[in-house]
Amino acid sequence: MKSDQSIAIYFLLLLVPLFWGGAFVAAEHVITEIPPVTAAAFRFGSAGMLLLLFVLWQKKLDFTAIRKQWRALLLMAITGIFGYNVFFFIALDITTAINGSLIVATTPVLVTLGAVLFLGEVWNKQLGFGLLLSLIGVIVVISKGSLTTLVSLEFNLGDLLFIGGLLSWVAHGLLGKAAMRDVSPVVTTTLTTLIGSVLLFIVSLFEHSWGKLMVMSSQAWGEMVFMIICSSVIGFLLWNSGIKRIGASKSSIYMNLVPINTAWIAVVLYDSTITWTQIIGMAMVIAGVYFVTLHPYLKTKQRDKGSDPLSRTLTK
Repeated sequence: MKSDQSIAIYFLLLLVPLFWGGAFVAAEHVITEIPPVTAAAFRFGSAGMLLLLFVLWQKKLDFTAIRKQWRALLLMAITGIFGYNVFFFIALDITTAINGSLIVATTPVLVTLGAVLFLGEVWNKQLGFGLLLSLIGVIVVISKGSLTTLVSLEFNLGDLLFIGGLLSWVAHGLLGKAAMRDVSPVVTTTLTTLIGSVLLFIVSLFEHSWGKLMVMSSQAWGEMVFMIICSSVIGFLLWNSGIKRIGASKSSIYMNLVPINTAWIAVVLYDSTITWTQIIGMAMVIAGVYFVTLHPYLKTKQRDKGSDPLSRTLTK
């Protein structure tokens, strides 16, 4: 049973980039009807309330553990929920999505380095190869395989803000590993989401746009519900569970699947186009994720099976 649960998290984590990739596409339309910080505050505030109801119903609050890790939980909310969203949306108004995507694509590398340096996670050649392969694949997908696109990039203040968002997300992942030594993933997700949404709400007051929620289109409301339930509640629960169970470095590699999901969702739902070069890049990303996550797990399982006395007897 424990073995089944161990391998299950590797597949469940595939839902995270699917939901977050969908959130990028959904948010792109939602913020045409309401300002971005207002949208983020409503999204995470609603998700936080749903999570709180679930936690209270399950009676999962451990105040001793929360008091022990309150600094880490507060910093997780400030970095991953509040900081990342504010940096991201302000940056999009200044620079291009391509620049931002390329900067954010370095997340798994930085998270892995941080996990190795500060959390004692193990570095090996296979991890390095998978990270590099996946990073190259992401760059191919985002640039559509055009060297001209990469060479012609210009960097500005918006890119610095994207770097701020990147560092916020990296800190969020590393802090999560520390906090969840004592606090469960569901309580961690609940508290960080609620605290982050309060901070977002304060900033959103400067947008003076909460009244626009009442006149959003049915499409925007459908997209908002998707972001609340799938991208926020389920997505962050699985993400934090992954960090707790398989580590920050292995979980972070799944972030490179976000632009892939964003691309095909945009093709299927919004009539965008995709090139063969991008498809090759997607295959590289998937291969990189496999090498970092499932390959070492399956290799270990095969070795354990081969070392079992019964298995050796049967294979003679």
